[in-house]
Amino acid sequence: MKQKIVEICCDSLEDVIISEQAGADRVELNNSMHLGGLTPSIGTIKLATERCSIPIIVMARPRGAGFCYNEYQFDTMIADIEEMVKYDIAGVAFGCLTTDKRIDVFKTEKIIEILKKHKKEVVFHRAFDSAADPYESIEVLIELGVDRILTSGQKPKAIDGIDLLKDLQEKYGAQIEILAGSGVNETNVAELIEHTGIRQYHSSAKTYEIDPTTIGNVSYAYVGEPHESSYNVVSYEKVKELVNIVKEK
Repeated sequence: MKQKIVEICCDSLEDVIISEQAGADRVELNNSMHLGGLTPSIGTIKLATERCSIPIIVMARPRGAGFCYNEYQFDTMIADIEEMVKYDIAGVAFGCLTTDKRIDVFKTEKIIEILKKHKKEVVFHRAFDSAADPYESIEVLIELGVDRILTSGQKPKAIDGIDLLKDLQEKYGAQIEILAGSGVNETNVAELIEHTGIRQYHSSAKTYEIDPTTIGNVSYAYVGEPHESSYNVVSYEKVKELVNIVKEK
């Protein structure tokens, strides 16, 4: 049986280093986690791969909101991915949907071609949770050769999508890796493991650091009270506790 995996969603080089020190098995490297995660800078990717020894999955997402990209946005994704794969990353997380909320096969195939050429893992992120039909979508992704799907079971939080997660794991877990994420933490991961049988878990494990320059004459806050003067960082303690629970189950 495959070992259980804890993947931490990281917003910065600092987050990556904290996650590794706390025992995470893998990280997903983003920017702007409050927007659902966007493409990180090349400098962040460079430093993370130089200073971290655990696998790094890099997000390729050119903007916030949904996942139906026009030609300019998709060209940007391709250009970003072609730069990412020059570094020692494990893979890339992305997701492309059509206007009717189906898997965009053309765009997905083009990205997979680049990643397979460079021997990188193909991860379809939570765009899957916006797809109209999870069963049709997962079957398309399996056919295309996607290695792993990050999903909350098409609910805002994984614990709420627990029944769909269980069903997807039972039906398709032998054909594609399922990574459960969104709201996964030390309080609910044991229930998720026991109910779904899924062996990979994705968590932001975040806390907050105050930047006193956030609010003054102008407000640059992006978090509500009581963290309106703060930015998110990974918590060493939360990662450590999550890892301990997952490994013990």
